[in-house]
Amino acid sequence: MGDGIGRYRGTENRLSRESRLPQWLRRRPKNTDAEDSRRVTLLLAAGAAGLPLAPAAYPVSYRCSCERMGCPTPGRHPVSFAWQTQSTTDPAQIERWAEGQPEANFITATGMVHDVLDVPLEAGRSALARLLERGIEVGPVAESGADRMLFFTATRGTPEDEDEWWPCELDCHPETMDEHPGLRWHCRGSYVLVPPARLPGELAVAWVRGPEHPLPDPLTLLETLTDACAKWAGGVEGGVDRHEVAWPLSR
Repeated sequence: MGDGIGRYRGTENRLSRESRLPQWLRRRPKNTDAEDSRRVTLLLAAGAAGLPLAPAAYPVSYRCSCERMGCPTPGRHPVSFAWQTQSTTDPAQIERWAEGQPEANFITATGMVHDVLDVPLEAGRSALARLLERGIEVGPVAESGADRMLFFTATRGTPEDEDEWWPCELDCHPETMDEHPGLRWHCRGSYVLVPPARLPGELAVAWVRGPEHPLPDPLTLLETLTDACAKWAGGVEGGVDRHEVAWPLSR
């Protein structure tokens, strides 16, 4: 009798452990050790290039890790309201964040060291080819998901010259993406995801040209990018030349 009860309980415990195993596997981080190491290396390289970083949300299936109901930008936003002051290039802090939050994306705060010219992917690829053909210095470039390309440039404002800062929160904040399908200029008060980052639908943010490339003056890229965006917008609108650019605002 006692042996039967013991065998039953042993079987029950084994089945319980086996039933929990798939749940445990689903909760495990998807990154391998090699991917984790590469992720940390890329984030440290971005910090070393002067891009101030802060932790961001990450996708959980098609939802956001922030668990906000109906999050408008899943996996694309900072986790802290203090992201601007939290952003840093300190390698020790970046490494602590990256290792302590293995699933987290990272944003880089624009307008302090660098700006980002954010364009439709098709227009960006066309512009990048033209710029390189003409021998123009192009800095770091990343593809964001299936629809945007990010050109990293030097900023047009500096802390020493406060009046020259161009805030763009109203124009270029990620929540306004659908309102400005052309070129958006991320500068003070904005941010973008920095590679490597994951987006819903198995999409990603990845470098096309890494952060080892020096940051160019944005004005050296602007004409080519706006021309490419105008042609892209014209094609989208059935041949109508809709030159739509979200410019930085002045306070």
